Amino acid sequence: MIALPPLSLYIHIPWCVRKCPYCDFNSHTLRGPLEEAAYIAALLRDLERDLDLCGDRELSSIFIGGGTPSLFSGAAIERLLGGIRRRMDVMQDVEITLEANPGAVDAAHFEGYLAAGVNRLSIGVQSFDEQMLRRLGRIHTPADAVQALVLAREAGLQNINLDLMFGLPYQELPQAMLDLETAIALAPDHVSWYQLTIEPNTLFHARPPPAPGDELLWEIQEAGQARLRQAGYIQYEVSAYAGAGDACRHNLNYWTFGDYLGIGAGAHAKLTTSGGIIRRCKQKHPAVYMGKLRSGQDVFEEWPLQAPDLSLEFMMNALRLNQGVPRVLFEERTGLPLSVAQDGLDAAAEKGLMERSEDYLRPSGLGRSYLNDLLGLF
Repeated sequence: MIALPPLSLYIHIPWCVRKCPYCDFNSHTLRGPLEEAAYIAALLRDLERDLDLCGDRELSSIFIGGGTPSLFSGAAIERLLGGIRRRMDVMQDVEITLEANPGAVDAAHFEGYLAAGVNRLSIGVQSFDEQMLRRLGRIHTPADAVQALVLAREAGLQNINLDLMFGLPYQELPQAMLDLETAIALAPDHVSWYQLTIEPNTLFHARPPPAPGDELLWEIQEAGQARLRQAGYIQYEVSAYAGAGDACRHNLNYWTFGDYLGIGAGAHAKLTTSGGIIRRCKQKHPAVYMGKLRSGQDVFEEWPLQAPDLSLEFMMNALRLNQGVPRVLFEERTGLPLSVAQDGLDAAAEKGLMERSEDYLRPSGLGRSYLNDLLGLF
């Protein structure tokens, strides 16, 4: 049997003020009153039904994502986190992240989140350019984005991530770099800086906007990485940059193939059981999700991960990390001998996409730049 890895909890809040045209997450435009109380009750029922999958592990991190979690009041988040603590063991220094959109927050929200126990905030800025925000369908202005971080700091939140995208419609290098400069000037503890991708089942997929060409995207990426490095941010993952000690613990658990529960409409989970590793996905539609939980019905689909999928999924996560992972972690987290991936490892090393190391599975600089090619070998 595989040893139980660390355990995290992901909580999905599925509503937004408006669905962004690039978003492929399970999010639903809010129509009518926000059902805070009913949804919190459903989340806690959902959690109770998954407790038998936890063993005796403490939660090392909690991540409240969406959607737009900052539509919920501080009081609602306090009820949620209090309910979790009454049902599960939680580490004393647990990292609790909440995603916030600048168009759906104010000072009272931030003070309430901090009082509830939230100790890390992720603000979805995406751009500080007014025209770019309109093209992305965002409901906030550049001033709203700056104000959100200022208010969060004033409320006492000390660990703040800014989400920022590049490769936006009609974007040129100076615009992308100005976004980064504005973000750096605000001194967030962590920056998630990633390329806009066109995903299936989105408005942008149906009507693709003009996008920068590959050469310009490469130029933006190279210049941006250099500027973030100069500003003291360490790139530890494909799109994650942090000050010393400020890497996101929740996401590190994902990338090192730890376990995580998922509660909420459309939430996913990966869990180690006595029978092997399973994936779970919850009912996507919020009303159906809440209704089934009220009536005691199951709200999940579940399937086991077989050996080929296990090997690929491990590599898809671990090789996103600049430093990679210890080789022994592959067997510890998958229950498989590393020999099942040896052909891919050898091919990756021959192509210069992975470093040769007796102790670590680590992508090379070339491998990080061509990650899809690297993963294709597994």
